[in-house]
Amino acid sequence: MTSTSNPPAGQQAAKKPADMTAALGKLLKAGVDGSLAYLRKIDPDAAADIDQERRRDVQRPRIVVVGETKRGKSSLTNMLIGVPNLSPVDAAVATASYLEFQHNPQHGARAYIPGREDPVPLGLGDLRDWGTVLGRLPDGMRPPRRIEVHHSAPLLQYLTLIDTPGTGGLDSMHAEVAMDAVEKATALLFVVDSSSPFSKPEMNFLIEASKKVNFVLFALTKVDAYPGWRTILADNKGQLQTHAPRFASAPWFPVSARLAELAMQMPKEAAGELIRESRIAELQHALIDLASKGHLLQQANVLRSVRSEYIRVDQEIGDRMKATDPDPADFERAKEERAQVATRKRTESRQWSLALSTETQRARVEATTRLRNYVTQLQEQFMEKIDKGGRGDIQELPAEVDKALYALSVRLSHDLEFRFRKVGERVLAQVFSPHELQHVLRGLNARLRHALGTKPRREQGGEGAMVVMSSAGMAMMASRIPGMIGGAGALGAVGLAGAGLVLPVVGVGLGLAAGAYMIFKRKSMADKAQARAWLREVLGEARAALSDEIMHRFTDLQYALTLALDEAIERRLKQLDAHIANIDKSLAEDKAERAKRKAALNTEREGLRSRIKQVDEVLVRIRALTPNAPGDAGEAPAEA
Repeated sequence: MTSTSNPPAGQQAAKKPADMTAALGKLLKAGVDGSLAYLRKIDPDAAADIDQERRRDVQRPRIVVVGETKRGKSSLTNMLIGVPNLSPVDAAVATASYLEFQHNPQHGARAYIPGREDPVPLGLGDLRDWGTVLGRLPDGMRPPRRIEVHHSAPLLQYLTLIDTPGTGGLDSMHAEVAMDAVEKATALLFVVDSSSPFSKPEMNFLIEASKKVNFVLFALTKVDAYPGWRTILADNKGQLQTHAPRFASAPWFPVSARLAELAMQMPKEAAGELIRESRIAELQHALIDLASKGHLLQQANVLRSVRSEYIRVDQEIGDRMKATDPDPADFERAKEERAQVATRKRTESRQWSLALSTETQRARVEATTRLRNYVTQLQEQFMEKIDKGGRGDIQELPAEVDKALYALSVRLSHDLEFRFRKVGERVLAQVFSPHELQHVLRGLNARLRHALGTKPRREQGGEGAMVVMSSAGMAMMASRIPGMIGGAGALGAVGLAGAGLVLPVVGVGLGLAAGAYMIFKRKSMADKAQARAWLREVLGEARAALSDEIMHRFTDLQYALTLALDEAIERRLKQLDAHIANIDKSLAEDKAERAKRKAALNTEREGLRSRIKQVDEVLVRIRALTPNAPGDAGEAPAEA
């Protein structure tokens, strides 16, 4: 008797991984939901930041290639993409920038320059000049922070590959730029070579970067040049077991970019052996396999970020437990700092106010000038179209102008967002030290995000208006400012790398009003002079409306930051007062009372550590999503 209910063995084998992935997805979702809910109770600001990360749309996973200088990152990147010299091989000693390789049938590149909103279009042949210290930039041009490279390589259909500068201790700026790229990474490809084991800067960077990125693959390069590479590999695994045990069983891929490049120069029938020896294909397949689980990788990163916040809170509870056994010297230090902050507020508040006013006025003038240039360019383009066009072109004028005004409003929205952020960062940097800013930014960002969804929209444009504009303006309200800035926790040991002031700017929506269409229809637009007069009237009103919007928004910004500065200082004074009071209370308490308070904190800490253990259990189980190393089925991880 034969059975027809069971699928063929091949289908069963294919079904098992799919079922396992689905099960892990459910487990991961439950872990993220529960962990974030608990974090919202103990630190709402930190939870708000991670909620933003969770909502990020992952259209194509981002694999970030990181490692020390001269480890062969760029050569490996080129061979993974399959295009020799695409990423300049001198990028390890590049300017402070990273190269982001995206899929696009049209080849080209765009450089993003600090202080400039519009990217600079480049050809692929320009990457050496713009991406390495050996090249030459145009006179007066600042080095780019990021270069976006478009290429049709097959690998890039599945993922975006990012080549970063070296992370070595000799140049901390490179580490900061690499960490900025890591901020939005889906997974990391950590590159070391076969010449020597992990260095201390490499290990430190790996530990810091992996606080927000859960999945890391390792590539051991230059195996063709160092016959003893297996010894180095064993040494590296041993170091991971000691210093970063959650990576002890992570997959390693020994590769040779040089052999792969030589194979590309040989006839196809003779290149097979070199391609196999290079082992590049094995790493390519592993990256594609990992990228196919992009959404799960993102959720795993969210859970990893929550775990990092739990560890931070655990350390804070430990500090509070230490305060139950007070140190008189700490009491004196706190009183001295409190006096310094109070004196600073009294003597420098006027200086801060003037600095804020100056920065805001300068940015407002720059934005208004940029708007004038935008409108002038727009008018010149349409005037030329009217002069050279026929009747049909003129009849299409309202629709074309409407689309152009919308594009103008989008460009201005981006411009305002950039300028607002710079004003805020310049002013706050004058008031707070880098360490204080770490605490200030998170609380400020969380409050602004909350206010963004609560401010009513402003509508401009009446029945007879030529243009209509709707906007919510700056998401800042006086009623939302108190408590805006709080000591919600540091952003990480890398200082402000990857962090920044998030001043939400609701986009300006600009277009033709019904009145403009009525006027255009009523008049005979066969007359080009009338068409030009109509265009000037429309663009004149658009410029006036946008100028008024710029004025309102910068007024909101200045008011909000003024309150934010005052609130931040008051908050710090209250924190110091509370700290001094706790020490004073502990000094006055008897031993039994201190023991009782310490026991309560210990109970709180045990509850938190139970949550950490639950997160670790999920993180260990989802390791099954990691591709296996070639010829290695992998080992069970020792810890999360």
